[in-house]
Amino acid sequence: MQNIKAPILEEFQLFEQQYAQIMQSDNAQLDAALRYLHMRSGKQLRPIMVLLAAKMCYGVSDKSIQTAIAIELLHTASLAHDDVVDQSDTRRGMPSLNAKFGNKAAILVGDYLLAKTIDITAKLRNRKILNIIAQTGQALASGELMQLSLHGGQLTEQQYFDIIRNKTAALFSACMAAGAISAGASPGTINALRTFGLELGTAFQLKDDILDYSDQDIGKPTLSDISDGKVTLPLIIALQRAPKAEANDISSKIEQLVANENASLVLGTSSLGTWHSPLQMTDSNEQILQTIQSFVLRYDGIGYSTKMMDKYKKRATDALSSFHDSPVKSSLLQLLNYSIIRNY
Repeated sequence: MQNIKAPILEEFQLFEQQYAQIMQSDNAQLDAALRYLHMRSGKQLRPIMVLLAAKMCYGVSDKSIQTAIAIELLHTASLAHDDVVDQSDTRRGMPSLNAKFGNKAAILVGDYLLAKTIDITAKLRNRKILNIIAQTGQALASGELMQLSLHGGQLTEQQYFDIIRNKTAALFSACMAAGAISAGASPGTINALRTFGLELGTAFQLKDDILDYSDQDIGKPTLSDISDGKVTLPLIIALQRAPKAEANDISSKIEQLVANENASLVLGTSSLGTWHSPLQMTDSNEQILQTIQSFVLRYDGIGYSTKMMDKYKKRATDALSSFHDSPVKSSLLQLLNYSIIRNY
């Protein structure tokens, strides 16, 4: 990550300073939640992408930094809302916002961050960036609703890709396009970087879904998606390849998991509200998850998904073919490579 950030190290430090100021409030309850979110910030790939895209064009300006802040706020807001929808109690190995402060507070903090996103974007006075952020917010909600409507059901491969294009890939694409626009890039350059982000985001999500089933790279598989009733590409392909009777048996087990999840919801409390716990990991649920994981490995759902990930990696690489070699281009290619070789 240090190598990836090297061409924008000074600009990223400015982003961090300004973002830290945004994640504070005079409201004590809001301030506690914002500081908690800021403390749990991940690698901040999305603002890094915005700044790299701007640097690839005519350089990072204050407008680029504000764009990076707006997109990171949008991303953080979507995570706060998604964790409530998914009844998730952890994120990045720590209690999620809703687990820490309750569902009501998490939703309200997410709303605050969305409003802050609008405020910052409006002050940029750039209609193209405003349109990108507005459209991305719509895509994120649309993708989440699509995933929710298909919860526990059998997705087609096309439905799966529609979901991840509306979620992970749309946000990555927005980062690259908005960053380029903030630097005054030409339409052709903007489209090339937008395409890079879209293909990178698709490959990135495929890697996440592969890791969820793999028992080779990270030891015991997490199986967190199927625990939440989310069917992803490795399982979709295994269901397609298996004999009908076996596929139907696995589908029944998925339905049982979803039923167990609904039956095991337990209310928790905090000073700011209540939340529901996720699937309780009983011996029965654990056995079902292990059966599904073995099924995916047996029918090589991971192998197919890996081939698809490599396909999108090539598309992303091709999108940068018109750009001259430079430290920034090298960083973008390193980011692409990191996205598919990471083990977490």
